[in-house]
This record gives sequence, structure tokens and C-alpha cells, in this order.
Amino acid sequence: MTKIGCFHAHYSNIEHIERALGHLGVECIHFVDPGLDRMKRDADFSGEMVEKKVAETLEWISRCHVDAILVTCTFFTAVIQPELHRYAIPVIKIDEPLLKRIGESQEPVLVAFTNPATVEGTMKQWRDDFSKKGIAVQMEPWLLEHTFDLIMQGKKNEYTQAVADGLVKLIADNPGKRIVAAQLSMVPAAKIAAAQTAHEVWNHLDGLADYFGQD
Repeated sequence: MTKIGCFHAHYSNIEHIERALGHLGVECIHFVDPGLDRMKRDADFSGEMVEKKVAETLEWISRCHVDAILVTCTFFTAVIQPELHRYAIPVIKIDEPLLKRIGESQEPVLVAFTNPATVEGTMKQWRDDFSKKGIAVQMEPWLLEHTFDLIMQGKKNEYTQAVADGLVKLIADNPGKRIVAAQLSMVPAAKIAAAQTAHEVWNHLDGLADYFGQD
């Protein structure tokens, strides 16, 4: 059985990955570190601290008898350096299947976030990825303010409803634009918003099973 080490910033992401990959016959081993996001408002917090801690954790997971690593947090993926070959196993960013879909779209894209610490790094990473591939994408970020603290406080239902409401408003205010939910924690809200508006909201679970070899 293929074993996938899943690196999360919050425990709520575990159920999303299990639901997306559980039917593939793989075993997911979950590693959760909410500390970096909780520390981001500290006066001495820096990008170098994030890079160091993420690199150390990836090294640790790679030694835990897994066949691949899936990094589910965009805050973490944004600081992973490109030299992923230094690990003995593949390191897969959860953004990759979603980026493939965005790159094939002809619509302008509005990327919705809840975590303000993730916006700049994620958008830079995504734009750099498209630039390297010679893909032109009209893409801009949008922060759903005052929502991320809810999930970090364990208020999962309140978070999902607040994000769903924000996504519904984005859809109504931006006809002709493709709305993308930029964080895994937003998946349930994306599904609610899509059901309420009949407008698909792309998210990180789109294509994830295919990426891991589903027929």
C-alpha cells in the first residue's frame, strides 16, 4: 500500500484529504503543525523561520517510511524551495493539480483567501509557476477578512458559513470571473457556495485523486 505523509497546518484538513484519497487504497499518515501560523503576529517572526521549520519537518516526514509527501497548507507550500530533489521521495504541493486547471482556463481568475499570511506568498508562487511555463493567466487575489481566526479557534461551522457567505457575494459581484478557493480549509464552504449559486468554485480537491493515479 502506498503511504503518503500529509503535512498540515491545521487538524481540520485531515478529513478533507481522507475523503479525497481514501478510496484510492493509499494510507495517509498525518503530520500537523499549527504553530507557525499562530506565531505569525510575533514581532520577531520572519520568513526565514518559516522556511527553516518547514524544511526540517519535510526532512523528518521523509524519514518516516512514506512513499511521498503531500503538503496541504498554502502557507507552507509558498516557502518550499524548488530543490525538492534533495528529499529521497516526491514532495507534492497541494496547489499543483489546481494550478494545472487554472492554467488551462480562459477566464479571468479571482483567488479567494481567508488567511492573510498566505496571500502574498501564494500569489507570487503561482505567478512564478505560470511565468516559467509561459502561461498567461489574468489572476488577482481577494481576502475574505475576519474569517481565518474562526478556524484557528476551532469554530469550524462558523468559519465554513462565513466563508460560504463571502464566496456567494464574490460570485454575485464578479460575473464572468472564475472563483477559486485558495486554501484547503475552504473546500466545504466552496461546495456550499456552488450549490447556492449554481456557479462552480474551484478548490484544492479538484483533480487531487487524479494526480495520485486514479483511473
